Amino acid sequence: MSLTSLNFGRVAVLFGGTSFEREISLISGQAVLSALQTAGVNAEAFDPAERPISEIKQYDRAFIVLHGRGGEDGTMQGALELLNVPYTGSGVLASALGMDKTRTKQLWLGCGVPTPTYALLTADTDFAQVVQELGLPLMVKPTHEGSSIGMRKVERVEDLQPAYEFAAQYDREIIAETWITGREYTVVILAGKALPVIRLQPHQSHGFYDFDAKYKADDTQYLCPCGLSAADEQRLQAIAVDAFDKVGATGWGRIDAMQDEQGNFWLLEVNTVPGMTDHSLVPMAARAAGLDFQSLVLTILAQTLN
Repeated sequence: MSLTSLNFGRVAVLFGGTSFEREISLISGQAVLSALQTAGVNAEAFDPAERPISEIKQYDRAFIVLHGRGGEDGTMQGALELLNVPYTGSGVLASALGMDKTRTKQLWLGCGVPTPTYALLTADTDFAQVVQELGLPLMVKPTHEGSSIGMRKVERVEDLQPAYEFAAQYDREIIAETWITGREYTVVILAGKALPVIRLQPHQSHGFYDFDAKYKADDTQYLCPCGLSAADEQRLQAIAVDAFDKVGATGWGRIDAMQDEQGNFWLLEVNTVPGMTDHSLVPMAARAAGLDFQSLVLTILAQTLN
């Protein structure tokens, strides 16, 4: 049976929301909505910022394209569970864990998944001590944000506190993470399998793969084939799928990783509702695997029938 002939019923495409990533979610969601409608699916836009979530009971299933808190962190998944509406992607626990960079790292470290060392930062932190323990450079991140929001690279000890204060505008919990010098990759996971790995190469003016490099810049390079040897690509894919499973994530998602100068892989974070814009990595990896955008969204939606 082809994906286009499946009976999905009335589908709510959830996008927009109230997080700092609303702007990106609106673009992602519109792309998903258009693809589903073009495929003949009875899909409608549903913005939780504008409609009470109780109205979701009118639908047969939900395609979640809400990025950030309120959509990717388990709260929306919990609401849909209570309303008995099938939905795309990971469940409550994996969504909450994936949105929490600190707890994801703690879980991965406990399971032996390679991830950079880190320290939690507060207003009372001895920032010089953190630098002494972790070294420089450091990456400072809000624990519960995505799309590189609130992130800064720190190369001098005196810049750590300002980076913390900048990140604290977006979240109550901030981490500093050891900087991995090397190449950055992403592994898209769809239905339990890793798609072809993509190498991310932002222009040197960005310093790292920040918000502008992700969504606005035209000078970011995306390499697929990624340039790794076949053995190394398979190794990274296996590590990523294992880490995805360890978090309990299901359906679809993305693992971001680095390869250091010694050839070791380090996993940075998991994304359980990745972007679906024209700059996004999931559609790019899907194309490399032979799936056009419409087939991709139908494949993701079909998982709600299981």
